[in-house]
Amino acid sequence: MELDIVELSRLQFAMTAMYHFLFVPLTLGLSVIVAIMETVYVMTNRPIWRQMTKFWATLFGINFVLGVATGLTMEFQFGMNWSYYSHYVGDIFGAPLAIEGLMAFFLEATFVGLMFFGWDKMSKVTHAVVTWLVAIGSNFSALWILIANGWMQNPVGAEFNPMSMRMEMTSFFEVMFNEVAQAKFVHAVSAGYVTASVFVLGVSAWYLLKGRHTELARRSIAVAASFGLASALSVVILGDESGYSATHTQKMKLAAIEGMWETHEAPAPFNLVGVPDREARETQFAVKIPFVMGLIGTRSLNNEMPGINELVKEAEDRIRNGIIAYDALMQIRAAKGDATPEMTAQFEAHSEDLGFAFLLKRYVEDPRLATEEQIVMASGDTVPGVLPLFWAFRIMVVLGFAFIALLAYFFVRASFYGMRFPRWALRAAVIVIPTPWIAAEMGWFVAEFGRQPWTVDGVLPTALSVSHLSVTQVAITLAGFVALYSTLFIIEMGLMVKYIRKGPYMDVAETDAWTKRHEEQLKCSGNGGNANVQPAE
Repeated sequence: MELDIVELSRLQFAMTAMYHFLFVPLTLGLSVIVAIMETVYVMTNRPIWRQMTKFWATLFGINFVLGVATGLTMEFQFGMNWSYYSHYVGDIFGAPLAIEGLMAFFLEATFVGLMFFGWDKMSKVTHAVVTWLVAIGSNFSALWILIANGWMQNPVGAEFNPMSMRMEMTSFFEVMFNEVAQAKFVHAVSAGYVTASVFVLGVSAWYLLKGRHTELARRSIAVAASFGLASALSVVILGDESGYSATHTQKMKLAAIEGMWETHEAPAPFNLVGVPDREARETQFAVKIPFVMGLIGTRSLNNEMPGINELVKEAEDRIRNGIIAYDALMQIRAAKGDATPEMTAQFEAHSEDLGFAFLLKRYVEDPRLATEEQIVMASGDTVPGVLPLFWAFRIMVVLGFAFIALLAYFFVRASFYGMRFPRWALRAAVIVIPTPWIAAEMGWFVAEFGRQPWTVDGVLPTALSVSHLSVTQVAITLAGFVALYSTLFIIEMGLMVKYIRKGPYMDVAETDAWTKRHEEQLKCSGNGGNANVQPAE
């Protein structure tokens, strides 16, 4: 019954997280693209760039609201569904989330109103600064959340306190500059930039196919293609860095992604395709590319990468060491402050493996009473689902390189062919609009599913992290969240389609006429650009 609660709680958090991340990438990318467009408007004073800024900002605003609404629920789930996790690591995990609210969310929430309603209340430069602050706030928000998530992948700067039975922070610097967190931040943010770029590219291509708003569409394609191409290349580079980091922080995840069951002689090959078979403990029909995995994982030609079978044996040894640490911990707890130096020394010598002893709690209440068979079973649990990880990673990679090709093509056409685009290319740009979201969801699936069976890698198993709830309670809330989030998603799609079909609030000719009238009224008022003049709809 407890396992049912664990799986339902995992499913609920996965559902809310994946719904939330439908909105986050577009928010991150559009905020920067809009800021770039407004900067060009300030520099050139050309009305077309003002029109572009306001149009794409409208779509950003719709997406921003839905992103905030879906994100709030996730933080409450740590108390509702994952209360023991919150108790066990709250001192570390809570700090980045609190800073995210104070530094990032308040920043973007404060300036987003000025961005939308301050166009004719501020000078052009001031408004552009406000738009950049909204973009910076959105990206700062992603930074602190990914610092928290990166700590779950690589728990540094913290140690277990035997008296409080909790993890406590020892170095905020290490938590903040965790190598996994920093690589994940740049990788995830760059993926958001690609998502927004492909979105802008596709919508603009649709306008060109329809013969509408062509000036806006051509310039938007130029911005999206150049910004998106740089971002797509960054995604690949930082993805490679994440693979190298996983070599010494999450070896099992990397081996599962690769479908590598046995340790290969250096340098290890890369399985281009294949069918991982967990029962046979091999990847069947594998097509290998020599040396590539060794170069990605070790940056060398002579360092080995351990396979899944070897890592399972290491996990078995760590479980045995963890049992020793658990036994010392129980003695320290029983001593009630009078622990002997021998007890403390024994615990400290094996404390790094305490989390592996907790894996046994799935099979036995007291890990010290575990049988050999249960130890072997617990060590096998450290292997995540190899087949879904294997293919999710490859779908993400294939789409990533496809984005580079697409954006590079449009960049060349925009830069060297007078922004003339074949109709087949425009149709392709419209068709691929949903694919960045598929790539992003696959990336998060690899990151989170690949960490199982851990909530905090090597420290706290997922099965111990959940709240004491009934299956009925979790199932009802899961159904409620699915219904609510599906409704919000339908509303968001409806609004986006509505405003895309509607297009910019004024055509270029109307914008030029309004700008001329606006400048004349500014001269008459003599207020230096702060007249409260609203353009006609």
